[in-house]
Amino acid sequence: MSGLGGLNKTPNGVVLGMVQLQLPNVVTPDDLAAQTQRIVDMVGKARRNMPTLDLVVFPEYSLHGLSMDTNPDIMCRLDGPEVAAFRQACIDNKIWGCFSIMEFNPKGNPYNSGLIIDNQGELKLYYRKLHPWVPVEPWEPGNIGIPVCEGPNGSTLALIICHDGMFPEMARECAYKGAEIMIRTAGYTAPIRHSWRITNQANAFCNLMVTASVCMCGTDGTFDSMGEGMIVN
Repeated sequence: MSGLGGLNKTPNGVVLGMVQLQLPNVVTPDDLAAQTQRIVDMVGKARRNMPTLDLVVFPEYSLHGLSMDTNPDIMCRLDGPEVAAFRQACIDNKIWGCFSIMEFNPKGNPYNSGLIIDNQGELKLYYRKLHPWVPVEPWEPGNIGIPVCEGPNGSTLALIICHDGMFPEMARECAYKGAEIMIRTAGYTAPIRHSWRITNQANAFCNLMVTASVCMCGTDGTFDSMGEGMIVN
């Protein structure tokens, strides 16, 4: 997709930055605001660090952490301040971004949602995780299918989240819909590492598409995310 790890970008290449973000501990609205700003700052850092970068990808749980807290006071909305901040960060830094939110659901448990925002601040893709990791995750299963969108430099992007990638039908659906790059964001812990690696490779190989996957890293004092970024051609 790109030469020399994106340093020497090819004319039709797409340069991806996969952020192995430190696992946060978010309990209050103030914590949420602080973590939102941290992500915004990281968007700017990514742009300054690599001017050729097209798309910066933040992992699942990068905003809310792994506590699985469904407190409505810290849930997000598409028209809320957190998403507005992410959109502005993409505009300010002229970069595409992929972000993770736990989305308020007035009719049940929150959704685990992923967003792709372009360099004009427009929401290009909106996805709700279809396969929460039962029985650990409390999220409502997604109900809007698997969308794809036009990405940077004429590419076609899809986004799935964490456990979704263990089901070959998910990657196949992305490919059927024309995805050339399938992003997979995650918050996995270390025991899943082997399955993570072989499914990222198999999803790419079996569907003739690039898979770009990234997981949270570090510890919040209770949970330990494994941290790993993989781009498989």
